[in-house]
Amino acid sequence: MSYYFVAQIKVNNEEEYQKYLKNCNEVFCKYKGKYLAVDDSPMVLEGSWQYSKVVIIEFPDKNTFSQWYESPEYQVILEYRLKAAKCDTVFVKGID
Repeated sequence: MSYYFVAQIKVNNEEEYQKYLKNCNEVFCKYKGKYLAVDDSPMVLEGSWQYSKVVIIEFPDKNTFSQWYESPEYQVILEYRLKAAKCDTVFVKGID
């Protein structure tokens, strides 16, 4: 069963955020992460939305997701994202 990492991001420091982007693809690929969506201008249909970007990444299973998120490689670059942006993220179980 697939699992999804969904991030709503409002970048406040583009230079610092670029440090995150420079290294994140390599780490996602190592842990079988697959980008499903990256949108810098999503259309808000209902409610309010305070972000500038949405990212959806698919992982093949919960264990692989945990290995990625908790990996030393990701924890190092995660600090750049958290310093550079307001981020609300969720982990979502897919449908069989």
